[in-house]
Amino acid sequence: MASRPSAAPATDAAAALLGRLVELGVRHIVVSPGSRSQALALVAAELEARGAASVHVRIDERVAGFTALGIGRENGMPAVVLCTSGTAVANLLPAALEAHHAGVPLLLLTADRPPELRGVGANQTTRQPGMFAPSVRFETDLPVPDEVDEEGTGEQSAMLRRVADEAMAAALGAGTRQAGPVHLNLPYREPLAGELPGWLGMPTVELAATAPGPDDAPAAPAPEQGPSGALYQGGGGIGESDRPSDPDVDPHVLERGPRTIVVAGADAGAGAEALAHAGGWPLVAEIVSGARFGRNLVHGYRTLLADPELGGRVERVIVFGHPTLSREGTALLSRPDVEVIAVRGPGEPLNLNDATTAVDAVIAAIGDQDREWFGAWMRASRAAAVDLTPAAPDADALASTVPSERLGALAAELDVLRAPIDRAALVDAVWRATWPHDRLLFASSRLVRVADQLLAGKKVPVHANRGLAGIDGTIATGLGIALTSQAAGGPGLTRVVIGDLALLHDVGALLLPAGEQEPRIQVIVGNDGGGTIFDGLEVAQTASAAAMDRVLYTPQDVRVDLLAAAYGWEYVRATTRTELDQALVAPVTGRQLIEVALAR
Repeated sequence: MASRPSAAPATDAAAALLGRLVELGVRHIVVSPGSRSQALALVAAELEARGAASVHVRIDERVAGFTALGIGRENGMPAVVLCTSGTAVANLLPAALEAHHAGVPLLLLTADRPPELRGVGANQTTRQPGMFAPSVRFETDLPVPDEVDEEGTGEQSAMLRRVADEAMAAALGAGTRQAGPVHLNLPYREPLAGELPGWLGMPTVELAATAPGPDDAPAAPAPEQGPSGALYQGGGGIGESDRPSDPDVDPHVLERGPRTIVVAGADAGAGAEALAHAGGWPLVAEIVSGARFGRNLVHGYRTLLADPELGGRVERVIVFGHPTLSREGTALLSRPDVEVIAVRGPGEPLNLNDATTAVDAVIAAIGDQDREWFGAWMRASRAAAVDLTPAAPDADALASTVPSERLGALAAELDVLRAPIDRAALVDAVWRATWPHDRLLFASSRLVRVADQLLAGKKVPVHANRGLAGIDGTIATGLGIALTSQAAGGPGLTRVVIGDLALLHDVGALLLPAGEQEPRIQVIVGNDGGGTIFDGLEVAQTASAAAMDRVLYTPQDVRVDLLAAAYGWEYVRATTRTELDQALVAPVTGRQLIEVALAR
């Protein structure tokens, strides 16, 4: 094999590690620039030039981490994040924590100074090994590369490929169903980069065939693929419960008898709806569950859970995903008198009542359905459903020959068209405009709770960072989802529904460096001038208005239009439902920010 030496062990090591990860299925690499990580970044750029992977450059490591999180959310395969040493690594922690709690695969590759420079006051050096310890599925502090590998078959390269195998398997949750973040700490000595080796990107089997003798260590096999695939893919709302079933797992049989409901939290997936349908049980599905559809869906579930004749009589709850959006749901799952059975997901186990049974799979036993129980819930559900359809014009009055009637109808129609948008109208307009080929991401803002309380069922792919439900990283996550959807050939649009504080918290994600791929994304910001979610909490009844405004509501008057212009986003302001509907159906080819002013 014709090859050339790089004259830099760091470059050869980066080539072996990243080349193997790409061979194992990594298709997206998010790069934050830095000196110590230059070998990794340059290898990533070369892999992109060869068509083996897509590189996304972000100057802010926190933005980079959440961009990679969005990629993993959308396609179920981990994206690689590359960064330099020091505080750059710490900025990946929020995304790593969300990935841990939500079970999203993520590969964090952090460059570092060599061990002899740690703890002695060296520049840009801290103790990076163990920084993510409580949250990662696998971590290792690799040895400093010290050999130039002319053929790509050296012991160092073979070791790095084995580490790549282990990292990929751990990130995907192979054998554990616990997908999540992985941390590889990579110390390098100078020279920090050299000419790229000629063997970069060659398949492992080809490299092994060029080895000079039978005593060379064979290339590590690809990891056994555990439950993988997208949290949501192909517009089908596929969640954890929809992953291929393990033939070695015996499903837990749900016997007939107890008054049962099915609860679907974040990332539950369509399997929750399928179980509710098979069992004849009411389905309480959060807006972010991917299971909010079907004839068993309960509308206005918060009121019904608080009803002593419905929620008060529940004897058994089957839980999919991670429910977080209502106090009524949390109260139900915390009751010691209710049997709670939680289908295991990749995140933290659910056990709010300290007696929850965790199972890998469930099926409904054959038998008669409790039609009285189901019927009571469905009647209450129909009564609780909210019709958010905009008022239709009075066609008869508009066609009337009586001038006063016609003028009255025209005035009424104009009043409807000019009416300011409220939160219900905002989320309803976005929900109606979103189709199965689109993607929808809700920030952890007040709007997601409004949507959860009011919107009807619809089978569309919905994302939300509900692992820890922080407001950080929402725009970056949406950008990762959009880029991944487009890379897979998806024709749809990614929409992000966000509050003003969540927008400002992640404002750095609006920056797209020159030359980067343009995502199709629409960010709809409901701007009520601060954190109005606190207005509905108990603190509003006890705190002084001045103190609450300053330290909780945190009022802001940022000019969102100028913010959009500064970062190169198209800006649209919608003040009426008609304007919002028009903006949502207009073609979008790049980055667009729609501002909707809301009353506090």
